Amino acid sequence: MVAKRPKPAKLLTNPRLHQYVRDRLEGKVQDADGREISGPRQAPFKGRNKPHRSDRKWVNGWSPEQIENRRQIDFPDDESMRISHEAIYQALYIQGRGALKRELVSCLRSGRALQVPRARAQAKVWAHVSEDVMISSRPAEVEDRTVPGHWEGDLIIGLNRSAIGTLVERSTRFTMLLHLPREKGYGLIPRTKNGPALAGYGAVSMANALKKSVTDLPIELWRSLTWDRGKELSDHARFTIESGVKVFFADPHSPWQRGTNENTNGLLRQYFPKGTDLSRWSAQEIQAVAHVLNTRPRKTLGWKTPAEALNEYLKSVQQSSVATTG
Repeated sequence: MVAKRPKPAKLLTNPRLHQYVRDRLEGKVQDADGREISGPRQAPFKGRNKPHRSDRKWVNGWSPEQIENRRQIDFPDDESMRISHEAIYQALYIQGRGALKRELVSCLRSGRALQVPRARAQAKVWAHVSEDVMISSRPAEVEDRTVPGHWEGDLIIGLNRSAIGTLVERSTRFTMLLHLPREKGYGLIPRTKNGPALAGYGAVSMANALKKSVTDLPIELWRSLTWDRGKELSDHARFTIESGVKVFFADPHSPWQRGTNENTNGLLRQYFPKGTDLSRWSAQEIQAVAHVLNTRPRKTLGWKTPAEALNEYLKSVQQSSVATTG
């Protein structure tokens, strides 16, 4: 068989369809009276992603899917105006198709210069999550909360990549906060892709901070830790070897699997609001906030405080140990 020459793109051979698609991608913004609104000026397109935290050109900015489905309403019986959203994406992204100018990708909401398959992007971000550390492998005793020592953890993020680590014990609701100071050189060394993590919660810094927190409580209170899929805990294997605490990761986009931690993070936002610089707080100040939460009575604990619930458990463990040795 002789290979056939690929068919020319429909957007190349149909000027009316080409104009219809283009107007909805980069058409001028107009007010309710039809007056054009120029908006800000955008820097010239250089084949990269949209400007980072800079002005973008104001355009209609329809997505290819919106264009495809609206076309069915505008031209229900006109076969010449049929086009799929995949064909529009191909015209924008596939080199050699050339039906739409390359810079029109900046009109898309994402503004990405290249498409990255979702599965591939997630596989790279979640490379540290293997089958044996997924939440489905977590011991059954974690679910019923009867045995203390199983923790949930996360970060609360603030201005300029500042962060505080949060740990909550599932049974007693006892909270620990991790002070994550900037690494040496932060703000002095320009940020580079795959460069050193200086914001304070890189993988190594995070594992070290967690290991220190383990030593602050009796070993009986450290059985497991459930985290979200953030890369800050990609050094979890070393942490587990050095601390003995098994780490598990929640499923993607499933905050309810760490519901206790999510609820606590909401309480903490009273003291550490979004959009504020969390690096300005010292370890002492952060621990003062943790103390406030741990001495606040909770309905779910029968109006005991988390600190009281934790102390009761530790006393029962000690008494049991004495009775066994006696």
